[in-house]
Amino acid sequence: MGLLTLPAAAAILLSQAISPFGETIVVANRSVQPALEVPYSIYELDAVLLIQRAYRSMPQALRDIPGVLLQETSYGQGSPYLRGFTGQLNNFLIDGIRLNNSVFRSGPNQYWNTVDPYSLDRIEVVMGPSSVLYGADAIGGTVQVFTLGPKGYGVGTNYEARAYYRFATAERSNIVRTEAGMTSGEEWGAFVGLTLMNFGDVIGGRETGTQENTGYSEWSADLKLEHFIKAGERLVFAHQNLRQNDVPRTHRTIFAEPFEGTTPGSDLRRNLDQERRLTYLQYHAEARSGALEAIHANLSWHEQSETRDRIRGGGAQDFQGFDVGTLGFFSTFEGRASEWGRPTFGVDYYRDQVDSFSSTEPIQGPVGDDANYDLLGVFVQDEIDVNDAMTVTLGGRFTYASADADSVVDPVGGGAIEVSDHWSRTVASLRILYRLRERALHLFGGVSQGFRAPNLSDLTRFDSARTDEFEVPATDLESEDYLSFELGVKSRTRRQRSELALFYTAISNQITRVPTGNTNADGEVEITKDNVGDGYVFGIEAGGAFELASGWTLFGNAAYIEGKVDTFPTSEPIVVEEYLDRLMPFQAQTGLEWLADGGDFWAEAVVRYGGDADRLSTRDRFDTSRIPPGGTPGYVLLDFRLGWNVRPELRLDLGLENILDEDYRVHGSGSNGPGRSLIVGLTLGG
Repeated sequence: MGLLTLPAAAAILLSQAISPFGETIVVANRSVQPALEVPYSIYELDAVLLIQRAYRSMPQALRDIPGVLLQETSYGQGSPYLRGFTGQLNNFLIDGIRLNNSVFRSGPNQYWNTVDPYSLDRIEVVMGPSSVLYGADAIGGTVQVFTLGPKGYGVGTNYEARAYYRFATAERSNIVRTEAGMTSGEEWGAFVGLTLMNFGDVIGGRETGTQENTGYSEWSADLKLEHFIKAGERLVFAHQNLRQNDVPRTHRTIFAEPFEGTTPGSDLRRNLDQERRLTYLQYHAEARSGALEAIHANLSWHEQSETRDRIRGGGAQDFQGFDVGTLGFFSTFEGRASEWGRPTFGVDYYRDQVDSFSSTEPIQGPVGDDANYDLLGVFVQDEIDVNDAMTVTLGGRFTYASADADSVVDPVGGGAIEVSDHWSRTVASLRILYRLRERALHLFGGVSQGFRAPNLSDLTRFDSARTDEFEVPATDLESEDYLSFELGVKSRTRRQRSELALFYTAISNQITRVPTGNTNADGEVEITKDNVGDGYVFGIEAGGAFELASGWTLFGNAAYIEGKVDTFPTSEPIVVEEYLDRLMPFQAQTGLEWLADGGDFWAEAVVRYGGDADRLSTRDRFDTSRIPPGGTPGYVLLDFRLGWNVRPELRLDLGLENILDEDYRVHGSGSNGPGRSLIVGLTLGG
């Protein structure tokens, strides 16, 4: 496994990342294209870069992308904010299959942590609304991950194997990844991988010390089989399984370490187990003759489950959780280019089957019991070359969603009720790419609609929400709508790459938590949901890399976001426009990297900056276990990394993060970031 041929950090700061003056090929537009030719802000991370940067989780892998705020309720529960949105307002795809399901909570949630970053071949991030191509939830952005598989097809039988070990001192963590693959001629291939992770209690900065009750463990396994029917036509069977054990929600417990005035919780234990199992069969036909150049089809079964084990301050213990089984199907067709453009069209369908349980509530668990949720989408898009300089991309999607839950707590009478409803919406997108200088300077932008129907969590949630809040069902909700405008420029020359994007998203009818005026038996404020959120979010993202001299590259990025939305800040029926919850402060990073001749050795120094997060909503101010009074203080972190290809089959990566041992917390997180940490990565094989 060789080193990247450009700075590791610069590779994820730019949409045309991966090689300094070659092409990055992405499928962000549902077809294979150079990233420079796609009219969106796009970022790509490949498997080599994931190991170089030694990210410990899938959410962590997005940390260095401009416009991303990495909120982590705990070390096993990360929820990135993309352009001001998180949770159910961002879409996540695994080999084209939705991770999102109908029980995803509003606000930060932990489900992206059920994807093993060491099982991935690459990650693509498309910023901004992309509901036309990827369906409901694609508001802040869409993240696509593509998993590892067999490589080295050729004459005879070929084998490959790799082992990876990662150790970090501040996390007291050990990660072991082993994988093996085999190919037979040009027809058959098999790949299997296993990852074991163990995280101890994390050591914070110089004043924080050890943060008790923050460690956890997880494991994952993945299998992929491929059969090439003929050149360009293949069947793929895959299975993935990941389980997290006893991930603590530390900030809600007595073990929480106060930071700048935050208050510990009262629970004696609040642990979460998660498991995800995905099995799919896919058909891919590429470089076909005739009107259709490519066909992609999928049939999948996706199981996601969680169990919460809670012991309250008085000693009472309770369990709750859910199991979701999702039948998924999609079929996508790419037409051949003609005078009418390059059309892409398709259909996707997902059906969730949900069982929910609670040891204290017989009617339902955190969401309605005996429930189903259907999501059907039909889309079409066409890329039209107006002339040699301009390409216009037009698209539309029709979405139908329906929810049926047989066992839901009546928010008024307390008995059992049924909930049934449906929604439909058509959204459109217009994107433009204008080539000012071919392969050197491109303008891009457009207008895109976004749409999200209420899911089962919105309609039927009966569970703790934020600190000292309890949510009850809201059975009469409408869909949310978003309209986004974007304008940007991508530049690339022999010695530099840069990108700048401006965006504005109008928010209509956002489903927002509102107080009912009641308090439950545990003293928690009772809240429900309503379509009261009209508002906006706008921002600017910029990144660049410049080759100072042979082997030396200066790089950096920065992002700023502003946004407000209507909400009910108190129990009074008065709507107030407030800042978005957990609004990202100004963030920036800059660094210098050196790459030796031949590419066998590299080193980089990086400075990461997070500004004061003091633009707070009322709900932020009430979240006293995570957000200090007056907001989360800013921070400056200094990191140093180096990598060495010791031999063709042996690679060493070292990192020293937070060299100054700063005490810091990313805004909205439940514990502090690691203090000074030595990270060691060793790769054997390739």
